[in-house]
Amino acid sequence: MKTILVTGGCGFIGSHFIREFLKKHPDFKLVNLDKLTYAGNLDNLKDFSGHKNYKFIKGDIADPKSVAKVFQSFRPDFVINFAAESHVDRSIHGFGGDFINTNIYGVFNLLENANKFGLEKFVQVSTDEVYGSLDLNSSKKFTEETRYQPRSIYSASKASGDFLANSYFSTWGLPVTVTHCSNNYGTHQYPEKLIPYFTLRAMTNNPLPLYGDGKNVRDWIYVLDHCRALELVLLKGKAGEVYNIGADNELSNIDLAKKILDILGKPHSLISFIKDRPGHDRCYAIDASKIKRELGWKVKYRFDQMLEETINWYVGNPEWTKKVQKKTGVFNPHMDL
Repeated sequence: MKTILVTGGCGFIGSHFIREFLKKHPDFKLVNLDKLTYAGNLDNLKDFSGHKNYKFIKGDIADPKSVAKVFQSFRPDFVINFAAESHVDRSIHGFGGDFINTNIYGVFNLLENANKFGLEKFVQVSTDEVYGSLDLNSSKKFTEETRYQPRSIYSASKASGDFLANSYFSTWGLPVTVTHCSNNYGTHQYPEKLIPYFTLRAMTNNPLPLYGDGKNVRDWIYVLDHCRALELVLLKGKAGEVYNIGADNELSNIDLAKKILDILGKPHSLISFIKDRPGHDRCYAIDASKIKRELGWKVKYRFDQMLEETINWYVGNPEWTKKVQKKTGVFNPHMDL
């Protein structure tokens, strides 16, 4: 039985990946190393807590001793790194050091141990934000050859982690693969992100605050489509390669806000405009033709259908939201757009 070390597996994307992978691959053991920050939630995987092929370890990838102990104890065959500080506004409002510690030094710790013990594959889960910003209404999309132009502490720290990962492939031949994905949505997402944040505010008739003119464009992908792509990259992706993952669902923030309000039967007058945040990227769009061509991945889930199902999940699971609020206090008033 082969072992996969999943870091950050109690977060939004990581928990979905673990759940789906365990269902499909009973011949693998998954070890979940998670610090349980404000966005990490054990309840996201409570139905798998007793699974014979699943093990949770509380630990920080930025702690060399914790990482070394996990590698020594489990000798993983694969590593997939979800662990990251990802809320751009937190990096702007005084938490930048957390991003450097986790997204750079944490990746270094993982790579050092992976290089020491040997692996079949190391997947660094990254973001399209490392590419910077496209012009609004541009026909261009980010490809694997697009030059890095990070414009926030978050994207700069993720870019640094990517460069570190690629350097271990170039220098030591460590079988590293890097992925860049567009904005994810789905159930169990911490409510600092746009869709759950706006959903929960609209449910209580609170204003939906949009930065600037609300015309910033993002490419949205359902979380399970992302997980399916990562499964292919982990098991079939070529070492040293980069794969972009996107669903061709480019939508402005204001149009998305209107869709959320329409699904909830709320008036568009709830939309309000606030001062734009510093360095706010204007447009993201992903060209995912490489992963489609080389690994056979394709989008399975329709955006409008899954958006409605996602919103209905938050409406129907108030206890999950209340528990998250109780753990972390009032939600950060700055949402990630």
